[in-house]
Amino acid sequence: MAEKGPGADAEIAEALEIARSASAEREIDLASEEAKAGAESSTEPEPEESGDEPAAVDPATLKSRKAFARRQWRRRWLAWRYLIVGTLVIALLLGGIWAVYFSTWLQVKGTSVHGSMKMTSAKQVVEFAAVPVGEPLATADLEAVQVRVLNGLPMVRSVNVSREWPDKIRVDVTERTPVAVVSIGGRLRALDETGTVFWDYKKAPSGLPMVNTVTGTNSDALREAAAVASALPADLAKRVDHVEVTTVDSISLELRNDKRVVWGSSAQSDTKAEVLVALMKAEPDVARYDVSVPGQPVTSKTVG
Repeated sequence: MAEKGPGADAEIAEALEIARSASAEREIDLASEEAKAGAESSTEPEPEESGDEPAAVDPATLKSRKAFARRQWRRRWLAWRYLIVGTLVIALLLGGIWAVYFSTWLQVKGTSVHGSMKMTSAKQVVEFAAVPVGEPLATADLEAVQVRVLNGLPMVRSVNVSREWPDKIRVDVTERTPVAVVSIGGRLRALDETGTVFWDYKKAPSGLPMVNTVTGTNSDALREAAAVASALPADLAKRVDHVEVTTVDSISLELRNDKRVVWGSSAQSDTKAEVLVALMKAEPDVARYDVSVPGQPVTSKTVG
């Protein structure tokens, strides 16, 4: 074996020193890694314990989850609500159109007649009304029904026609009111306040004055005579035997006690009636009263 010199011993010592230094550095690195691993493991949540009981939930988290669920449900309901409402509206609209125009529920099935009638019967009104049975009530021509009743029944003064749901047409009738009786062509006819002749009498009713006309008396003169007759108070009308009509400005009353009243036209008839009543009380023995100018009445002992 060769002898080691001083230089070899120095190299061996240096190698051992390097080995010890590397071992120390490695130990330091291992210690550092262990420390780091320990720090990371301390920040990780502990694993859930196995078992039947669920892990406890933080109340704040539970409240947040419920609020989120409610918001989600509300958004879904708002989205569906408009669709549901729109569908219902369309369904109702279509159902209403079908019911009104196409179903038998709202078709005309008859006539309902109302009103105080003395000269007209409900049967006559139904006959002349001729309502369109079987047609939709919503489209029934009410004006045509009104015209037919007025044209067919002259004793009717006005007619109001309306729909009586679900299936009838209502006809409200107002009759004319006679204020006098006029003889035309040998027939006794009722005369209302507008001068309309509308009814035949077999015998003149008591309480209504007669209107006597001359040849050529027109409808305007009849209208004036009717206005005069309608303005007479009931007590005065009973004393009137008949109304003489020559022209629209020449009207006179013949009383039952053979006295005469010169009336003139129908203007100021209410005032003329008041003046005449006062004159008859103040001067009961005169034969002729002239109230054609009510502000200046004139009386006479003779009729002429």
